[in-house]
Amino acid sequence: MTEALDHATAAPARHIPVMLAEVLDCLAPKDSGIYVDGTFGAGGYARAILEAADCTLYGIDRDPEAFARARAFERDFPGRFHPLHGCFGDVADLLAAAGVEKIDGFVLDLGVSSIQLSTAARGFSFQQSGPLDMRMSLSGESAADVVNTADEKTIADIIYTYGEERAARRIARAIVEARKTAPIETTAQLAAIIHRVLPMHGGMKTDTATRSFQALRIHINDEMGEIDRALAAAPAILREGGRLVVVSFHSLEDWRVKTFLREQSGEKAGTSRHLPHDIGAAAPPPLQLEKRGGLAPSEAETAINPRARSARLRYAIRTDAPYRAEAA
Repeated sequence: MTEALDHATAAPARHIPVMLAEVLDCLAPKDSGIYVDGTFGAGGYARAILEAADCTLYGIDRDPEAFARARAFERDFPGRFHPLHGCFGDVADLLAAAGVEKIDGFVLDLGVSSIQLSTAARGFSFQQSGPLDMRMSLSGESAADVVNTADEKTIADIIYTYGEERAARRIARAIVEARKTAPIETTAQLAAIIHRVLPMHGGMKTDTATRSFQALRIHINDEMGEIDRALAAAPAILREGGRLVVVSFHSLEDWRVKTFLREQSGEKAGTSRHLPHDIGAAAPPPLQLEKRGGLAPSEAETAINPRARSARLRYAIRTDAPYRAEAA
């Protein structure tokens, strides 16, 4: 990660789909096509896709609150929209259970949604104090469980690995010391502990607690694992000509997406695309990159929607080459 997100401090009043025009352009929805929105959220992409073509869309979300919105959204597009409750990393199994084998497009908007951030009770943001939760699925281990039970090294490793926070060891030590007095139960308590290690100063654009909160959220929800599983499944579920479109918000996500797309399009890390390929040595790639670099949001969009400023969109098109997910 080259720069920290300030998602943890944001509290948007409403959800604005990021890079919506670019997503539609890259996905290119067509009549009779079958598409998957792996991160339904508030339904911004879903509605735009369904309005762009007379197609069928499956919307996936593991968040019970988002799934409830998806069930209500289903009434707007009877017979064309189908909500699926689960993780987007399990997309192949979810589609198989719904009787779907191949699709024409798969779109992912990674990270935490603006609705999750703006709901204090979910514990994703520290702008308003709330329970230290951060669970997208509302089940399993919470952020409070980690900070109150994990050993100092584990906490430091989480903060350093997923937040690239240089002060990870000092923050972990402060957390362990603080919990000796009383359990750390709220976002405000955790933010205060971090601020004692990394005080805020005038002119700072990003809160010093942001990296640590991001790291805990990624760990709690196995976000990197979900991305890896979804990417590995994508070429297997996409029919020839189908499109994979991914919007990421920080370099941990984007690096995974970029690396996977380059590998599955026949590029090897550290090699020049201008060098001749040994056709006899390599199998034909299952994906084709139309644009080698990622797309960034326009200045006009970032002026309206600050959340978009760190976004990066990458996409690829399925070829007719065989693909084995376990080899990805």
